[in-house]
Amino acid sequence: MSNLKKAFLVKYGEIAIKGKNRYIFENILADHIRRALKPCGDFKVSKEQGRIFIEPFSDYDYDEVVERLSRIFGLVGICPVIVLEDMDFEAVKQATLMYMKDEYEDLNFTFKVESRRADKRYPLNSMEIACEVGAYLLDHIPELKVDVKKPDVKVWVEIRSRAYIYSKIIKGLGGMPVGSNGKAMLMLSGGIDSPVAGYLVAKRGVKLDAVYYHSHPYTSERAKQKVIDLAKIVSRYSGRINLNVVPFTDIQLYIYEQCPHEQLTIIMRRIMMIIAERLAEKYGALALVTGESIGQVASQTIQSLNATNSVCNMPVFRPLIGFDKQEIVEISEKIDTYETSILPYEDCCTIFVAKHPVTKPSLKSIIRSERRLEKIDEMIEEAINNVELVKIKPDEEE
Repeated sequence: MSNLKKAFLVKYGEIAIKGKNRYIFENILADHIRRALKPCGDFKVSKEQGRIFIEPFSDYDYDEVVERLSRIFGLVGICPVIVLEDMDFEAVKQATLMYMKDEYEDLNFTFKVESRRADKRYPLNSMEIACEVGAYLLDHIPELKVDVKKPDVKVWVEIRSRAYIYSKIIKGLGGMPVGSNGKAMLMLSGGIDSPVAGYLVAKRGVKLDAVYYHSHPYTSERAKQKVIDLAKIVSRYSGRINLNVVPFTDIQLYIYEQCPHEQLTIIMRRIMMIIAERLAEKYGALALVTGESIGQVASQTIQSLNATNSVCNMPVFRPLIGFDKQEIVEISEKIDTYETSILPYEDCCTIFVAKHPVTKPSLKSIIRSERRLEKIDEMIEEAINNVELVKIKPDEEE
């Protein structure tokens, strides 16, 4: 098959139903593909009638290209194809035969030919192409058997401005291309949940920035590095992230000194939300993202979530709200954040935890307690002014 050109055909899902705005989503997706493959070699990325094609113009590592494409939201299928410039039907049949012999060492299986004729000027229709190519393969490969219902292998022949032949579809992540649905601020801790929440929101096309609350010396530099490492992993899927490291020690100590200890977690979370919203506004984000799940801990009862929500003016996205812990762990393992998340470096949320935290807080009682925090506004301002900005880039942009 050395005389046949190899390329990739990639398929998208939801983008196809975007009507007149589809080209906007296609362009964003094509840009993400170009950026992801830039370190792998010289590639041409082009669009054609519901497909995106990736043609190499230099040597490349096949496995690396597939791995990078498989991390791009918006792609549902990645198809290694051969490309035929000669549209003569005899050439198409011969190329399909050559492809099968090259691709499969053992040809003793059932198959079916599927065809798509995007170029309606082609003399044969889709059904005729499939039947003729299938018959040709049977004539030349006696081991093959046809099964139109549950074949072992489907062979695709697509007739466009050129002919594309393939039989393998590598599953993509689906979703929407990052950046096609605005920006949100992820409240990122060192735990299992928040990186998964960021991943799931990014999958819906939302670009992420992040905020982490660091309580030096109660939390170590290793705890901060753990969060940076988690942001790095999430960025493989979401793209660049501005990670805002907020100095939180003075605020936590102040709350600890002034407020009832059973309310510490709720009041602390409310202050975190205020700071996150301020930073979101600074970066043009339109929502906050948290890793909260109903009932998982004391601060995640409906009453507690209502108390923390009440300080926010912008929407708070909680993609894990109905997940149980095992479901969250499974996703974290899939996206490679789990092993980093379980490293034994505590974050600020675990340092000042009451022995008996309130699980059904009264919002009126929480607000009454917060009146004792006379200096909190200036302390919030000081924390925001002293944020350490860490610019996180995915591996391919290093």
